[in-house]
Amino acid sequence: MKQAFIKLHIAVLLAGFTGILGKLITLNEGWLVWYRLLLTSLTLWALALLRRQRIRLAVRDVLRIFGIGGIAALHWVAFYGSIKYSNVSVGLICFSAIGFFTALVEPLIFHHRVDWVELLLGLMVIAGIYLIFRVDPHYKTGILIGLVSSLLGSLFPVLNRRVLRSVPPETVTLYELSGGFLWLSALMPLYLHFSPGGRSMPDAKDWLWLLVLSWVCTVLAFSLSMIALRKISAFTVNLSYNLEPVYGIILAFLVFREDRYLNTASYVGLFWILLAIGLQMWRLRSGRLVSDITDKGSLGDRQ
Repeated sequence: MKQAFIKLHIAVLLAGFTGILGKLITLNEGWLVWYRLLLTSLTLWALALLRRQRIRLAVRDVLRIFGIGGIAALHWVAFYGSIKYSNVSVGLICFSAIGFFTALVEPLIFHHRVDWVELLLGLMVIAGIYLIFRVDPHYKTGILIGLVSSLLGSLFPVLNRRVLRSVPPETVTLYELSGGFLWLSALMPLYLHFSPGGRSMPDAKDWLWLLVLSWVCTVLAFSLSMIALRKISAFTVNLSYNLEPVYGIILAFLVFREDRYLNTASYVGLFWILLAIGLQMWRLRSGRLVSDITDKGSLGDRQ
């Protein structure tokens, strides 16, 4: 169990490191995501064939997953665009707003009542982003793109819930990344028309960081999460991924010294965001414990 938790948090740390790599890779956000999807998709298909993984799906399921993959690809483009137009910390802070958008999107898709506590916690994150934006208006473009990224990021996990009821997560990931690559390839001419300029071919350093992003922060991180799921509940895994922006912001402070650009009001905004994440984690954890006691089950059995 202890090793499973260690592997899980390594996976979360690797996920947080993707923001750092987004700054280190000199390609624009469109080409960055295109190469990431290309390398990751090829790697996952090779692994699936070597493992003789069951990958045959009905055409309807493939098309549905491809559509979700397209949303995921656009989310990544917006996420890295936010980092390019501002910095890693701002991009990850905006990513934290995903909880606010999820609190609005999920009830619309599944036709259930709004969780007002989740909405309130989401508004705390928005308030924190506003404080940072008010102090640093030159981050305006990056913040707006980051909020679009969060909106898109709130869609595909919600849509995945239905797909994962009948398709294994490894297969969903394989087809989603492949679908995201195909969708982004189709949209790249339009994207380049409105955002011309920049190199289309990575240099030597870019290739190195792209391989790290694809193999270490995507394939390896996903594999570690799957290994952890054998010992730890899916609830705990999802809860732990709330720490992704926290780890990423700490790494940005250490690697790029982005803390130099923050003043007192910025730290207040950052505190509000971290407090909202912490309260949500505590709330979900407490709710799970109550649920487990009510159902007369034990956490040990579930994990």
